[in-house]
Amino acid sequence: MRGINFLSGCAAAIAVLGTSSHVTAQTPLVRGALQDVSPARLQSDVARLADFGTRHTLSETASETRGIGAARRWLRDQFQGIADATGRNDITVELQRFIQPPNYRIPEEVELVNVVMTVPGMLPEARDRVYVVIGHYDSRNGDAMDFEGDAPGANDDGSGTIAVLEMARVFAPRRLDATVIYMMSAGEEQGLLGARRFAQVALEEGMDIQGVLSNDIVGDPSGPDGRSAPTEVRVFSEGIPMYPESGEMNMIRQLAMESDSPSRQLARFLDDCARRYATDVRPRLIFRPDRFLRGGDHSAFNEQGFAAVRLTEVYEAYDRQHQDIRDVGGRPYGDTAEFVDPEYLAGVVRLNAAALGEMANAPRPPRCNIVITGLETTTTLEWNASTEPDVAGYEVVWRATTDWRWTHVEDVGLVTSHTIDLSKDNWYFGVRAYDREGHRSVVSFPGVDRQ
Repeated sequence: MRGINFLSGCAAAIAVLGTSSHVTAQTPLVRGALQDVSPARLQSDVARLADFGTRHTLSETASETRGIGAARRWLRDQFQGIADATGRNDITVELQRFIQPPNYRIPEEVELVNVVMTVPGMLPEARDRVYVVIGHYDSRNGDAMDFEGDAPGANDDGSGTIAVLEMARVFAPRRLDATVIYMMSAGEEQGLLGARRFAQVALEEGMDIQGVLSNDIVGDPSGPDGRSAPTEVRVFSEGIPMYPESGEMNMIRQLAMESDSPSRQLARFLDDCARRYATDVRPRLIFRPDRFLRGGDHSAFNEQGFAAVRLTEVYEAYDRQHQDIRDVGGRPYGDTAEFVDPEYLAGVVRLNAAALGEMANAPRPPRCNIVITGLETTTTLEWNASTEPDVAGYEVVWRATTDWRWTHVEDVGLVTSHTIDLSKDNWYFGVRAYDREGHRSVVSFPGVDRQ
Protein backbone atom coordinates (compact mmCIF):
# COMPACT_ATOMS: atom_id res chain seq x y z
CA MET A 1 0.00 0.00 0.00
CA ARG A 2 1.41 3.37 -1.01
CA GLY A 3 1.02 6.58 0.97
CA ILE A 4 -1.59 8.23 -1.29
CA ASN A 5 -3.56 6.66 -4.11
CA PHE A 6 -5.38 8.39 -6.94
CA LEU A 7 -8.11 5.80 -6.42
CA SER A 8 -8.85 7.19 -2.95
CA GLY A 9 -10.95 9.87 -4.64
CA CYS A 10 -9.35 12.78 -2.81
CA ALA A 11 -6.10 13.94 -4.33
CA ALA A 12 -4.93 16.86 -2.22
CA ALA A 13 -5.28 20.46 -3.31
CA ILE A 14 -6.44 23.82 -2.06
CA ALA A 15 -8.43 26.22 -4.15
CA VAL A 16 -7.05 29.38 -5.64
CA LEU A 17 -10.01 31.67 -5.97
CA GLY A 18 -10.24 34.22 -8.75
CA THR A 19 -12.26 37.38 -9.27
CA SER A 20 -15.53 35.49 -9.47
CA SER A 21 -15.28 34.24 -5.89
CA HIS A 22 -15.12 35.59 -2.39
CA VAL A 23 -11.77 36.19 -0.71
CA THR A 24 -10.86 34.08 2.32
CA ALA A 25 -9.52 36.07 5.26
CA GLN A 26 -6.19 35.52 6.94
CA THR A 27 -6.31 33.65 10.24
CA PRO A 28 -4.66 35.17 13.34
CA LEU A 29 -2.62 32.03 14.07
CA VAL A 30 -0.94 31.90 10.68
CA ARG A 31 -0.54 35.66 10.41
CA GLY A 32 1.18 35.74 13.82
CA ALA A 33 3.57 32.96 12.85
CA LEU A 34 4.58 34.82 9.70
CA GLN A 35 5.28 37.96 11.70
CA ASP A 36 7.59 36.05 14.05
CA VAL A 37 9.97 34.88 11.29
CA SER A 38 13.32 36.62 11.88
CA PRO A 39 15.76 37.35 9.01
CA ALA A 40 18.50 38.20 11.54
CA ARG A 41 18.08 34.86 13.28
CA LEU A 42 18.11 33.04 9.96
CA GLN A 43 21.34 34.78 8.96
CA SER A 44 23.01 33.92 12.27
CA ASP A 45 21.93 30.29 12.15
CA VAL A 46 23.06 29.77 8.54
CA ALA A 47 26.48 31.20 9.42
CA ARG A 48 26.70 28.95 12.47
CA LEU A 49 25.90 25.87 10.44
CA ALA A 50 28.48 26.80 7.79
CA ASP A 51 31.09 27.27 10.54
CA PHE A 52 31.26 23.50 11.04
CA GLY A 53 33.51 23.51 7.97
CA THR A 54 32.05 20.45 6.31
CA ARG A 55 28.89 18.44 6.87
CA HIS A 56 29.75 15.74 4.38
CA THR A 57 27.87 12.54 5.20
CA LEU A 58 31.16 10.70 5.83
CA SER A 59 32.92 13.53 7.64
CA GLU A 60 34.11 13.76 11.26
CA THR A 61 31.61 12.72 13.93
CA ALA A 62 33.61 12.95 17.19
CA SER A 63 34.77 16.56 17.00
CA GLU A 64 32.73 19.23 18.77
CA THR A 65 33.63 21.92 16.25
CA ARG A 66 33.91 20.33 12.80
CA GLY A 67 32.04 17.78 10.74
CA ILE A 68 28.57 16.32 10.46
CA GLY A 69 28.55 14.94 14.00
CA ALA A 70 29.05 18.36 15.59
CA ALA A 71 26.48 19.87 13.22
CA ARG A 72 23.75 17.36 14.04
CA ARG A 73 24.30 17.71 17.78
CA TRP A 74 23.98 21.48 17.46
CA LEU A 75 20.78 21.09 15.47
CA ARG A 76 19.43 18.62 18.04
CA ASP A 77 20.19 21.09 20.83
CA GLN A 78 18.37 23.87 18.97
CA PHE A 79 15.31 21.64 18.60
CA GLN A 80 15.50 20.63 22.25
CA GLY A 81 15.66 24.26 23.37
CA ILE A 82 12.55 25.01 21.32
CA ALA A 83 10.73 22.01 22.80
CA ASP A 84 11.74 22.89 26.38
CA ALA A 85 10.52 26.46 25.97
CA THR A 86 6.98 25.26 25.22
CA GLY A 87 6.62 23.51 28.57
CA ARG A 88 5.06 20.52 26.78
CA ASN A 89 6.22 17.01 27.65
CA ASP A 90 4.92 15.30 24.52
CA ILE A 91 7.31 16.89 21.99
CA THR A 92 10.12 14.52 21.02
CA VAL A 93 13.56 15.43 19.67
CA GLU A 94 15.57 12.53 18.27
CA LEU A 95 18.75 11.63 16.50
CA GLN A 96 17.21 8.88 14.36
CA ARG A 97 20.07 6.52 13.55
CA PHE A 98 20.18 3.83 10.89
CA ILE A 99 22.80 1.70 9.19
CA GLN A 100 23.37 2.50 5.52
CA PRO A 101 24.82 -0.30 3.35
CA PRO A 102 27.46 0.59 0.74
CA ASN A 103 26.36 2.24 -2.49
CA TYR A 104 27.98 4.19 -5.28
CA ARG A 105 28.75 7.06 -2.88
CA ILE A 106 29.04 5.08 0.36
CA PRO A 107 32.22 2.95 0.17
CA GLU A 108 31.44 0.91 3.28
CA GLU A 109 28.64 0.44 5.79
CA VAL A 110 28.08 3.55 7.89
CA GLU A 111 25.70 4.90 10.52
CA LEU A 112 23.63 7.85 9.29
CA VAL A 113 21.54 10.12 11.48
CA ASN A 114 18.41 12.19 10.80
CA VAL A 115 17.61 15.02 13.23
CA VAL A 116 13.86 14.98 13.92
CA MET A 117 11.48 16.98 16.09
CA THR A 118 7.89 15.72 16.34
CA VAL A 119 5.17 18.04 17.66
CA PRO A 120 1.95 16.06 18.23
CA GLY A 121 -1.29 17.70 17.19
CA MET A 122 -3.39 19.26 19.94
CA LEU A 123 -6.75 18.08 18.59
CA PRO A 124 -7.34 14.35 19.20
CA GLU A 125 -9.43 13.97 16.04
CA ALA A 126 -6.61 15.49 13.93
CA ARG A 127 -3.52 14.12 15.67
CA ASP A 128 -3.06 11.19 13.28
CA ARG A 129 -2.68 13.56 10.32
CA VAL A 130 1.01 14.34 9.79
CA TYR A 131 2.77 17.11 7.88
CA VAL A 132 6.53 17.06 7.28
CA VAL A 133 8.90 19.95 6.58
CA ILE A 134 12.39 18.85 5.59
CA GLY A 135 15.81 20.16 4.64
CA HIS A 136 19.00 18.11 4.29
CA TYR A 137 21.82 19.12 6.60
CA ASP A 138 24.67 17.30 4.85
CA SER A 139 26.91 19.14 2.36
CA ARG A 140 29.55 18.50 -0.29
CA ASN A 141 32.13 20.31 -2.41
CA GLY A 142 33.32 19.61 -5.96
CA ASP A 143 34.16 15.98 -5.18
CA ALA A 144 31.14 14.10 -3.87
CA MET A 145 33.49 11.70 -2.05
CA ASP A 146 35.71 14.34 -0.40
CA PHE A 147 34.77 14.07 3.29
CA GLU A 148 37.72 16.09 4.63
CA GLY A 149 37.83 19.30 2.55
CA ASP A 150 35.77 22.37 3.38
CA ALA A 151 32.14 22.18 2.28
CA PRO A 152 30.26 24.85 4.26
CA GLY A 153 26.99 24.22 2.41
CA ALA A 154 25.47 27.54 3.45
CA ASN A 155 22.83 27.53 0.71
CA ASP A 156 22.83 23.83 -0.24
CA ASP A 157 21.28 23.05 2.05
CA GLY A 158 22.05 25.12 5.10
CA SER A 159 19.29 27.48 3.97
CA GLY A 160 16.68 24.73 3.87
CA THR A 161 17.86 23.23 7.15
CA ILE A 162 17.62 26.56 8.95
CA ALA A 163 14.25 27.23 7.31
CA VAL A 164 12.98 24.06 9.01
CA LEU A 165 14.49 25.20 12.33
CA GLU A 166 12.83 28.61 12.03
CA MET A 167 9.43 27.06 11.33
CA ALA A 168 9.81 24.92 14.44
CA ARG A 169 10.56 28.08 16.43
CA VAL A 170 7.53 30.03 15.25
CA PHE A 171 5.00 27.18 15.43
CA ALA A 172 6.04 25.18 18.51
CA PRO A 173 4.50 27.74 20.93
CA ARG A 174 1.27 27.81 18.89
CA ARG A 175 -1.58 25.34 18.91
CA LEU A 176 -1.76 23.22 15.77
CA ASP A 177 -4.47 20.59 15.43
CA ALA A 178 -2.47 18.06 13.38
CA THR A 179 1.00 16.63 14.01
CA VAL A 180 4.04 18.31 12.45
CA ILE A 181 7.43 16.66 11.95
CA TYR A 182 10.42 18.98 11.49
CA MET A 183 13.21 16.98 9.89
CA MET A 184 16.85 17.55 8.91
CA SER A 185 17.89 14.60 6.76
CA ALA A 186 21.34 13.10 6.29
CA GLY A 187 22.88 11.62 3.16
CA GLU A 188 20.91 13.58 0.56
CA GLU A 189 24.07 14.19 -1.46
CA GLN A 190 24.82 10.46 -1.29
CA GLY A 191 21.47 9.41 -2.74
CA LEU A 192 18.56 10.83 -0.67
CA LEU A 193 19.47 8.28 2.00
CA GLY A 194 17.99 9.84 5.13
CA ALA A 195 14.73 10.85 3.47
CA ARG A 196 14.35 7.44 1.82
CA ARG A 197 14.82 5.68 5.13
CA PHE A 198 12.29 7.92 6.88
CA ALA A 199 9.68 7.61 4.10
CA GLN A 200 10.03 3.82 3.95
CA VAL A 201 9.55 3.45 7.70
CA ALA A 202 6.63 5.89 7.64
CA LEU A 203 4.88 3.80 5.01
CA GLU A 204 5.56 0.55 6.85
CA GLU A 205 4.19 2.00 10.08
CA GLY A 206 1.09 3.39 8.38
CA MET A 207 1.90 7.02 9.12
CA ASP A 208 -0.77 9.29 7.62
CA ILE A 209 1.53 11.85 5.96
CA GLN A 210 -0.73 14.31 4.18
CA GLY A 211 1.95 16.61 2.76
CA VAL A 212 5.73 17.16 2.64
CA LEU A 213 7.43 20.51 2.05
CA SER A 214 11.07 20.00 1.07
CA ASN A 215 13.28 23.09 1.14
CA ASP A 216 16.51 22.64 -0.79
CA ILE A 217 18.64 25.62 -1.94
CA VAL A 218 16.30 28.44 -0.88
CA GLY A 219 18.64 31.20 0.30
CA ASP A 220 20.01 33.06 -2.74
CA PRO A 221 17.71 34.76 -5.28
CA SER A 222 20.59 35.88 -7.51
CA GLY A 223 21.80 34.15 -10.63
CA PRO A 224 24.38 34.52 -13.39
CA ASP A 225 24.73 37.71 -15.45
CA GLY A 226 23.05 39.88 -12.84
CA ARG A 227 19.73 38.10 -12.95
CA SER A 228 17.69 37.84 -9.76
CA ALA A 229 14.27 36.65 -8.62
CA PRO A 230 13.87 38.00 -5.06
CA THR A 231 10.08 37.57 -5.05
CA GLU A 232 9.85 34.00 -6.38
CA VAL A 233 10.76 30.45 -5.46
CA ARG A 234 10.26 27.45 -7.72
CA VAL A 235 7.93 24.69 -6.57
CA PHE A 236 8.46 21.37 -8.37
CA SER A 237 5.77 18.68 -8.29
CA GLU A 238 5.28 15.33 -9.96
CA GLY A 239 2.25 14.73 -12.19
CA ILE A 240 2.02 11.01 -12.86
CA PRO A 241 2.90 8.88 -9.80
CA MET A 242 6.39 7.48 -9.83
CA TYR A 243 5.16 3.95 -9.08
CA PRO A 244 1.43 3.72 -9.88
CA GLU A 245 -0.54 0.87 -8.38
CA SER A 246 -2.50 -1.63 -10.42
CA GLY A 247 -5.39 0.12 -12.13
CA GLU A 248 -4.24 3.56 -11.05
CA MET A 249 -3.17 4.72 -14.51
CA ASN A 250 -6.52 3.69 -15.97
CA MET A 251 -8.31 5.83 -13.38
CA ILE A 252 -5.98 8.77 -14.07
CA ARG A 253 -6.80 8.57 -17.78
CA GLN A 254 -10.52 8.11 -17.18
CA LEU A 255 -10.77 11.18 -14.94
CA ALA A 256 -8.18 13.21 -16.89
CA MET A 257 -6.12 13.58 -13.70
CA GLU A 258 -2.73 13.83 -15.43
CA SER A 259 -2.16 17.20 -13.76
CA ASP A 260 -4.14 16.59 -10.58
CA SER A 261 -1.76 14.37 -8.64
CA PRO A 262 -1.51 14.83 -4.87
CA SER A 263 1.87 16.56 -5.22
CA ARG A 264 0.68 18.87 -7.97
CA GLN A 265 -2.30 19.83 -5.85
CA LEU A 266 0.01 20.56 -2.94
CA ALA A 267 1.85 22.97 -5.23
CA ARG A 268 -1.44 24.70 -6.06
CA PHE A 269 -2.11 24.91 -2.34
CA LEU A 270 1.15 26.81 -1.82
CA ASP A 271 0.15 29.25 -4.53
CA ASP A 272 -3.19 29.85 -2.85
CA CYS A 273 -1.59 30.46 0.55
CA ALA A 274 0.85 32.94 -0.99
CA ARG A 275 -2.06 34.95 -2.39
CA ARG A 276 -4.15 34.70 0.76
CA TYR A 277 -1.35 35.86 3.04
CA ALA A 278 0.33 38.22 0.53
CA THR A 279 3.76 36.67 1.11
CA ASP A 280 6.81 38.55 -0.14
CA VAL A 281 8.06 35.43 -1.94
CA ARG A 282 5.54 33.73 -4.22
CA PRO A 283 5.80 30.25 -5.74
CA ARG A 284 6.58 29.78 -9.41
CA LEU A 285 4.96 26.44 -10.06
CA ILE A 286 7.03 24.15 -12.25
CA PHE A 287 5.02 21.17 -13.44
CA ARG A 288 7.97 18.77 -13.43
CA PRO A 289 9.14 16.35 -10.72
CA ASP A 290 12.49 18.16 -10.43
CA ARG A 291 15.26 19.81 -12.43
CA PHE A 292 17.10 17.92 -15.17
CA LEU A 293 20.03 15.81 -13.92
CA ARG A 294 19.13 16.60 -10.30
CA GLY A 295 17.16 15.13 -7.42
CA GLY A 296 15.94 15.96 -3.95
CA ASP A 297 14.40 14.57 -0.78
CA HIS A 298 10.82 15.18 -1.94
CA SER A 299 11.35 12.39 -4.48
CA ALA A 300 12.01 9.91 -1.65
CA PHE A 301 8.51 10.60 -0.34
CA ASN A 302 6.99 10.53 -3.84
CA GLU A 303 8.45 7.04 -4.28
CA GLN A 304 6.32 5.85 -1.36
CA GLY A 305 3.18 7.58 -2.65
CA PHE A 306 3.21 10.60 -0.34
CA ALA A 307 2.37 14.09 -1.60
CA ALA A 308 5.62 16.09 -1.60
CA VAL A 309 7.00 19.16 -3.36
CA ARG A 310 10.42 20.75 -3.67
CA LEU A 311 11.03 24.46 -3.08
CA THR A 312 14.20 25.85 -4.63
CA GLU A 313 15.34 29.27 -5.82
CA VAL A 314 14.70 30.34 -9.41
CA TYR A 315 18.33 30.90 -10.45
CA GLU A 316 20.93 28.51 -9.12
CA ALA A 317 24.47 29.89 -9.03
CA TYR A 318 26.50 26.86 -10.06
CA ASP A 319 29.80 28.58 -9.27
CA ARG A 320 28.76 28.42 -5.62
CA GLN A 321 27.01 25.06 -5.58
CA HIS A 322 29.03 21.82 -5.19
CA GLN A 323 32.25 23.81 -5.54
CA ASP A 324 35.57 23.88 -3.71
CA ILE A 325 36.18 27.24 -2.01
CA ARG A 326 38.61 29.19 -4.19
CA ASP A 327 39.09 32.41 -6.14
CA VAL A 328 39.60 32.37 -9.91
CA GLY A 329 40.52 35.72 -11.43
CA GLY A 330 38.71 37.59 -8.70
CA ARG A 331 35.60 35.42 -8.99
CA PRO A 332 34.77 33.57 -5.75
CA TYR A 333 33.66 29.95 -5.82
CA GLY A 334 32.10 27.97 -2.99
CA ASP A 335 28.89 27.76 -0.98
CA THR A 336 29.63 30.26 1.78
CA ALA A 337 27.27 32.15 4.10
CA GLU A 338 27.93 35.58 2.58
CA PHE A 339 25.83 34.64 -0.45
CA VAL A 340 22.70 33.73 1.52
CA ASP A 341 20.18 36.59 1.53
CA PRO A 342 18.39 36.54 4.92
CA GLU A 343 15.43 38.63 3.70
CA TYR A 344 14.81 36.29 0.78
CA LEU A 345 15.18 33.23 2.99
CA ALA A 346 12.71 34.76 5.45
CA GLY A 347 10.26 35.20 2.58
CA VAL A 348 10.57 31.53 1.66
CA VAL A 349 10.05 30.54 5.31
CA ARG A 350 6.89 32.65 5.48
CA LEU A 351 5.53 30.95 2.37
CA ASN A 352 6.18 27.55 3.97
CA ALA A 353 4.67 28.71 7.24
CA ALA A 354 1.49 29.97 5.60
CA ALA A 355 0.97 26.57 3.98
CA LEU A 356 1.95 24.57 7.05
CA GLY A 357 -0.28 26.54 9.41
CA GLU A 358 -3.29 26.24 7.13
CA MET A 359 -2.83 22.52 6.48
CA ALA A 360 -2.26 21.62 10.11
CA ASN A 361 -5.17 23.59 11.57
CA ALA A 362 -7.81 22.99 8.90
CA PRO A 363 -10.17 20.01 9.06
CA ARG A 364 -9.28 16.78 7.33
CA PRO A 365 -10.02 16.98 3.59
CA PRO A 366 -13.33 15.21 2.93
CA ARG A 367 -13.31 12.17 0.66
CA CYS A 368 -15.58 12.98 -2.25
CA ASN A 369 -17.05 11.58 -5.47
CA ILE A 370 -18.99 12.79 -8.47
CA VAL A 371 -22.27 10.90 -8.62
CA ILE A 372 -22.93 9.42 -12.05
CA THR A 373 -26.47 8.14 -12.59
CA GLY A 374 -26.96 8.88 -16.26
CA LEU A 375 -26.67 11.56 -18.90
CA GLU A 376 -27.28 14.98 -17.36
CA THR A 377 -26.04 18.55 -17.57
CA THR A 378 -25.58 19.12 -13.83
CA THR A 379 -22.97 17.82 -11.40
CA THR A 380 -23.68 16.21 -8.04
CA LEU A 381 -20.90 15.74 -5.51
CA GLU A 382 -21.06 13.71 -2.32
CA TRP A 383 -18.47 13.52 0.44
CA ASN A 384 -17.75 12.08 3.85
CA ALA A 385 -17.98 14.53 6.73
CA SER A 386 -14.67 15.63 8.24
CA THR A 387 -14.18 14.21 11.73
CA GLU A 388 -12.99 17.32 13.58
CA PRO A 389 -15.52 18.87 15.99
CA ASP A 390 -14.85 22.44 14.80
CA VAL A 391 -15.94 21.90 11.17
CA ALA A 392 -18.15 24.83 10.19
CA GLY A 393 -18.99 23.92 6.59
CA TYR A 394 -17.85 22.93 3.13
CA GLU A 395 -17.11 24.67 -0.15
CA VAL A 396 -17.35 23.33 -3.68
CA VAL A 397 -14.63 24.66 -5.99
CA TRP A 398 -14.19 24.34 -9.72
CA ARG A 399 -12.05 25.39 -12.66
CA ALA A 400 -12.04 25.05 -16.44
CA THR A 401 -10.22 21.98 -17.73
CA THR A 402 -7.57 24.25 -19.28
CA ASP A 403 -6.92 26.21 -16.07
CA TRP A 404 -4.17 25.19 -13.67
CA ARG A 405 -5.64 27.12 -10.71
CA TRP A 406 -9.01 26.75 -8.96
CA THR A 407 -11.04 29.81 -9.95
CA HIS A 408 -14.56 29.50 -8.48
CA VAL A 409 -16.07 28.60 -5.12
CA GLU A 410 -19.50 28.13 -3.60
CA ASP A 411 -20.10 27.86 0.14
CA VAL A 412 -22.65 25.06 0.55
CA GLY A 413 -22.81 24.97 4.35
CA LEU A 414 -22.73 22.04 6.71
CA VAL A 415 -23.95 19.36 4.27
CA THR A 416 -22.41 16.29 2.63
CA SER A 417 -23.76 16.60 -0.90
CA HIS A 418 -24.45 19.34 -3.41
CA THR A 419 -25.67 19.67 -6.97
CA ILE A 420 -24.32 22.48 -9.13
CA ASP A 421 -25.77 23.64 -12.45
CA LEU A 422 -22.61 22.98 -14.43
CA SER A 423 -21.70 19.96 -16.53
CA LYS A 424 -19.13 17.58 -15.10
CA ASP A 425 -17.93 17.10 -18.67
CA ASN A 426 -16.77 20.71 -18.91
CA TRP A 427 -15.22 21.48 -15.51
CA TYR A 428 -12.99 20.06 -12.80
CA PHE A 429 -14.57 20.07 -9.33
CA GLY A 430 -13.49 19.59 -5.76
CA VAL A 431 -14.62 19.97 -2.15
CA ARG A 432 -12.91 21.45 0.88
CA ALA A 433 -13.84 21.87 4.54
CA TYR A 434 -13.39 24.92 6.73
CA ASP A 435 -13.42 25.38 10.49
CA ARG A 436 -14.86 28.08 12.73
CA GLU A 437 -11.64 30.11 12.61
CA GLY A 438 -11.52 30.14 8.81
CA HIS A 439 -8.79 27.57 8.13
CA ARG A 440 -9.53 25.89 4.78
CA SER A 441 -8.59 22.28 4.18
CA VAL A 442 -6.91 21.02 1.10
CA VAL A 443 -9.40 20.36 -1.69
CA SER A 444 -10.45 16.79 -2.34
CA PHE A 445 -10.39 15.97 -6.04
CA PRO A 446 -13.31 13.61 -6.67
CA GLY A 447 -13.44 10.08 -7.84
CA VAL A 448 -16.63 8.69 -9.35
CA ASP A 449 -19.63 6.93 -7.79
CA ARG A 450 -21.67 5.01 -10.38
CA GLN A 451 -24.95 4.70 -8.50
